[in-house]
Amino acid sequence: MLVHSRKGKLATWALFLVLFLPLFALPLLVILAASFSSHWSGAFPSGFTTGHYEAATRGESLTALTTSLVTAVSASLLALAVGSWAALAAASLKNAGKRVLDTLFMLPVAVPSVVVGLAVLVAFSKPPMILNGTRWIVILAHTILVTAFAYQSVSAAIVRLDPAYEQAAASLGARPSYVLWKVKLPLLLPSLNAAAGLCFALSMGELSATMMLYPPDWLPLPVQIYAATDRGSLFTGAAVAVVLMAATLLVLFGVSRVRTRASYR
Repeated sequence: MLVHSRKGKLATWALFLVLFLPLFALPLLVILAASFSSHWSGAFPSGFTTGHYEAATRGESLTALTTSLVTAVSASLLALAVGSWAALAAASLKNAGKRVLDTLFMLPVAVPSVVVGLAVLVAFSKPPMILNGTRWIVILAHTILVTAFAYQSVSAAIVRLDPAYEQAAASLGARPSYVLWKVKLPLLLPSLNAAAGLCFALSMGELSATMMLYPPDWLPLPVQIYAATDRGSLFTGAAVAVVLMAATLLVLFGVSRVRTRASYR
């Protein structure tokens, strides 16, 4: 913490609690309370039941969770591969070329995700490549949306790399491919893991573009949460949302453990 005085620390913690509790913690706690509630007649939900989790952890909800996990993992791996390769390529370009590549990869973030969904829908609904009505169009849209974050994360890590390691390997006669796989990528591993976790979390919660693209047999969990609340099943939707949060946090916790071990190598 940059504040060293005792009063300053207390003021900082007080400000943090004042901002954190109502803006972040309280809404999540209300969702958690609603998932265990039987009715909601006052300012907060009341009653207690675990019945909503029976619907949230079996049948269509379990299938939707599996769909979201497969989509998020696939999109994260593809985004990590494309974003990392592009970041490595951009690092070797001059200023003008790097700016063009930065703009290209940041464009999907600069526009609403529903626009990206519409663009993917229009682009892949006609020959030569028809993906409309398949799971691949959802995975492709998620990949496009999260690749920018992988690209930016890896680009920032490349800038922080000490070039002495590459220069030492090259001076010993190592080929560029060997330097890439045995020197640069291991040094980038913590940042790659962080980028993968970020891409996964963003993909798990993506709704706007997914609503435009998902086929009936590939229903991700955020869409099911929206459908449940839209039908008036608020408590079931809250339970499914808690399952979504728990699954995302578990995967992110696993990624953080891998990143921590990689940082000590």
